Amino acid sequence: MGKQSRNDYGAAVAARTMAALTGGAPFVERLVHFWANHFAVSTEKFEVMALAGPMEFEAIRPHVLGTFADMLNAVERHPAMLLYLDQAVSIGPDSPFAVRKTRRRTGLNENLAREIMELHTLGVRSGYSQADVTEFARAMTGWTVAGIGRGPGARIQDDSRAGSFLFLDDVHQPGDRTVMGKVYPAAGEAQAQAVLSDLAVHPATATHIATKLARHFAGDTPPPAMVARLKTAFLKSGGDLPTVYRALVASPEAWVTRPLKFKSPWEWYVSTQRALGTTTVQPGVTVGMMNQLGQPIWQPGQPIGYDDVAAAWAGPDAIMRRVEAAERFAARAGPVDARALAPTLFPASLSPTTAQGLSRAESPAQALALLLVAPESLRR
Repeated sequence: MGKQSRNDYGAAVAARTMAALTGGAPFVERLVHFWANHFAVSTEKFEVMALAGPMEFEAIRPHVLGTFADMLNAVERHPAMLLYLDQAVSIGPDSPFAVRKTRRRTGLNENLAREIMELHTLGVRSGYSQADVTEFARAMTGWTVAGIGRGPGARIQDDSRAGSFLFLDDVHQPGDRTVMGKVYPAAGEAQAQAVLSDLAVHPATATHIATKLARHFAGDTPPPAMVARLKTAFLKSGGDLPTVYRALVASPEAWVTRPLKFKSPWEWYVSTQRALGTTTVQPGVTVGMMNQLGQPIWQPGQPIGYDDVAAAWAGPDAIMRRVEAAERFAARAGPVDARALAPTLFPASLSPTTAQGLSRAESPAQALALLLVAPESLRR
């Protein structure tokens, strides 16, 4: 089981890498990676190892050009998220299941409800209370996974359903729920679904998503005018993501000539391989490289995901890791003229300093390694 999970993880990472290297829509691919980090799960939890990749391919990619509400619903119902944030073991305190199991430890788990509100939708300090989190968690009881992990759903031994979303009414907390001042009548599975639908289009959610997108595309300090523009597009369209993306692309803040964002290890790795024309990846290669660079795929270690600011990635040790990796890439690349490649990669932004450094390199391999860690290659 452990070996198979690791193999599945490696295969999914390779598939993600190939999509990034050979896909014809790199902007959309970048958005996939953005949303996968927004809805972060971590393979440090063993049950998630084989499910993190499928969550990206099944819950995020199909909705990246759809609505935020549809993506949100797909992600929160995915087994990777339900297991990662312990929703699969959450039991309504007054549910029939809990009443029968009075001698066994059962209880409500608020992890998923809290992270949905704090990280996935509304954002911190956005008006909800601890009571709202608890009520939402009660509404979500019964949302679990069939046949794997822990919790009541693990008892379902139907192979055709194993690893899929499951609602157990027996585990659901009965009664109406009040979340952020709105009453949600008892409705079984649909009760939490109704809360999610409202959170998906809340003004605080629009602000949170707009801020994160602006930070990702226009600098570590999100430009307020751009945030306001994206928020308006989100609210007017009801969370239609292509409408938000069009507002992003139309924003002048996204088109400054000087690169503002320091690339994360994943972004740098993908950009170097695209620059070198890499079109095949062996399973395990990307896994090892991303472990070395300090950003293992689908393994941020915390629900907030990887940081999206330079301070997280620009330290001396992190830069040295990229230098070492660049030297290996260059040694394996064969005869590549870095001086000819540089203006092709950076036609309007190659600096005289970088051009001079390439011309003074002692060998073609050294010149290529220098190009891969030049300032132009480290930022976007």
